[in-house]
Amino acid sequence: MDQKNKDLEKFLNFLSGKSKNTTPKEGNSEDNVIKMSKKGPMNPKKYISLIVTLTAVFAIAIILFANIYIVKESEYAVVRQFGEVVKFEREPGLKMKVPFIQSVTRLPKNQMTYEISEEEINTKDKKRIIIDNYAVWRITDPKLLISNAGTIEKVESRMEEFIYSVIRSELGRIEYTQIINDENSSRGSINDQVTERVNELLAKDKYGIEVVDVRIRRIDLPTENEQAVFTNMISDRESIAQKYLSEGDAGKRRIEAQTDKKVQEMLAKAKKDAALIQAEGEAEAAKIYNKSFSQDPEFYSLYRTLESYKKTIGEDTVIILPSTSPYAKVLSGYIK
Repeated sequence: MDQKNKDLEKFLNFLSGKSKNTTPKEGNSEDNVIKMSKKGPMNPKKYISLIVTLTAVFAIAIILFANIYIVKESEYAVVRQFGEVVKFEREPGLKMKVPFIQSVTRLPKNQMTYEISEEEINTKDKKRIIIDNYAVWRITDPKLLISNAGTIEKVESRMEEFIYSVIRSELGRIEYTQIINDENSSRGSINDQVTERVNELLAKDKYGIEVVDVRIRRIDLPTENEQAVFTNMISDRESIAQKYLSEGDAGKRRIEAQTDKKVQEMLAKAKKDAALIQAEGEAEAAKIYNKSFSQDPEFYSLYRTLESYKKTIGEDTVIILPSTSPYAKVLSGYIK
């Protein structure tokens, strides 16, 4: 029995950090016997109750800490008891829940982006297009979300159905060219209309969420229709280009005709002015000649004769004149 007490004392000392060597040293055996006799037998129940108390305190602390949770500023906390929602925590801070029977589900407060699956839609002019879009949304009432949808995945699924339905309805009233034409695109107004209509449907069913924005990221054509549409687009662009070329040629011819007309008018006026000036000059010259020649008629006759020589006689000129002709006498050098 004494050996068992010693072993228990060693174990308790080891747990409390007071491990001591109880083996008696040589030379001090008598003192050790005296000390052991003074201490008397150990009571193990005292140490067992201490261990039990510490274990209980430690277990209670773990349970308390395990049932304290933190609500962040960017989230809502939903407390469930046996699967049923019993409390919503909106304000950030430290919160408590009942151990073992309550659990906490967290829902984000911030805006989230949801990628919507690509869907095929028919336009007003019966053209098939593939729409790729996304939605930005947030939770406004976690209680309604949990009550009517249950989880974020389910409410996102309902939101996608509403968005697809509204987009199909809106694009079904617009022709294909109005959608893809960058200059006259209707995408901006479509996005706003889709966002407004989807929020109305979500509010009607009380899902506790709000769609901030719905955007069309890309519009594609089905693979089997791409080549035909591209061919039509090329034909349309060529027709437009030919129209521009025809209008340009017509404008060119119109400008050339107007320019030619102005040139002819300017040339005719110039010729007219030149003829008038020339006539005036010739009249003035004749007047001067007449005045000069009237002063010496014989000189004038000689001058006219010499001028006629210049015009009638050349290197190969052959003139047949009678010998009695004054003109022949002058040419032959005979002067009376």
